[in-house]
Amino acid sequence: MGSWFSRRKMMQGAGAAALAHSLPALEAAAPPRQWPIEEGQDTPKLCLAPGDGGRPLALPSQPAATPARSGGSGGYLVPKQENEAAPSPTLNLAAGYRRIRQLGVTHLLGVPIGGGMPWKEENIRQTIQTAQQAGLVAYNSMIGLPRSVLYGTDARGKDMEPVIASIEAAGKAGLPVVEYNFYAHRAVEGYFESIGRAGAGYTAFDTELELLIDQNGVVVQPIYRDERGQITAETLAAFPNARKVKFKDLPPLAQEGTHNLEEMWSNITYFLKAAVPAAEKAGVRLALHPNDPPCPISRGSQQIMGTLAGWKHLIGIVNSPANGITFDCGVTRELGEDPVAVAEYFASRKRINHVHFRNVLVEKPYERYQEVFIDAGQVDMFGVMKALVRNKYSGTIYPEHPRALDYDRDHVGPGGRIPGYPGGGGYAGITFSVAYARAMVQAALSERP
Repeated sequence: MGSWFSRRKMMQGAGAAALAHSLPALEAAAPPRQWPIEEGQDTPKLCLAPGDGGRPLALPSQPAATPARSGGSGGYLVPKQENEAAPSPTLNLAAGYRRIRQLGVTHLLGVPIGGGMPWKEENIRQTIQTAQQAGLVAYNSMIGLPRSVLYGTDARGKDMEPVIASIEAAGKAGLPVVEYNFYAHRAVEGYFESIGRAGAGYTAFDTELELLIDQNGVVVQPIYRDERGQITAETLAAFPNARKVKFKDLPPLAQEGTHNLEEMWSNITYFLKAAVPAAEKAGVRLALHPNDPPCPISRGSQQIMGTLAGWKHLIGIVNSPANGITFDCGVTRELGEDPVAVAEYFASRKRINHVHFRNVLVEKPYERYQEVFIDAGQVDMFGVMKALVRNKYSGTIYPEHPRALDYDRDHVGPGGRIPGYPGGGGYAGITFSVAYARAMVQAALSERP
């Protein structure tokens, strides 16, 4: 028994001596990492939109005898009386920027450019300076493309001139990214609010969703639904002349017509061959957001950016880093694709010029899903972040589409939180998403060699 204890003590002593001997070498090889890990020139940067700092608006009223009509989304849950928000002041840009900075965010997307089209260099500089005064970087702005360019009409040659002039002005003023959409029709009518954890609001999409349309095929608004997603009797009574139709059966709109893939690829090829060389010369990167929702056909038109094959085809039309995409990991999962692998594909080719960072639960790709809390979906958010960091992505990441928390419901009506996104949240939801995304960034950077 005594010899057993002696051997054990001897082995413990030898192990302790070996560990003590190895510690200096370990410390020399791996010095303690500096915390906190901060964003820098060679790291991703979290960003928010100017309105994300808070834009209190009035709650849309319950359907009245003469309701307003629009082409908006599929409907809001019936609001609880105790949570209805009183009319509030509109956006105060300075206060909003302050609240954005309080979250540690330093970059802005979707910054407003005054003065209409074409953008003027002095107006862009003013926007950049206003952001700088608040300690922010104006990084990205969305440009609206003329209908003639989207639909390929005879006027597109002349209508491209102000687009090119705007890209050139962005470069001269120092705006790094110009984002754009290229929809024949965006399928927002298929959105409706669904119930998330503890009653929080999720944004759901379903091609089988029942809607109400007027004689022109326009979805009437507001459409309120119960917790099963069914249109309420009060809403039906408010629109006695409207007829029910499923989203997938919505008729084409007269002002849009119908367009197939061949047409739309031809139209965007025309755009890219004119815009990308101008962007290269100006030092600006273009970022096309994928079709969102990505259902294959919307109001009779096919969607060029509604498949991963379409995304890959886009960046091959003009081979340039200026011809990039807004990578959206949520939309990627809505397509049924692996967001980590897709992030790797485009980031390794330096074709991601902006990122949307959100999570989803997909029941059927393309057709039925819910936008959920950033920590609660099927997307491997950390895997996506690591793929971006591994490929040295240093652009902006937008933790978008916050969920509707009760705090936001108490302060801001659904139409004022994220316009067009029933179940979307406000500043409280944004705070949650930013905090989660920042943890992802820091964790991914901590693993970087």
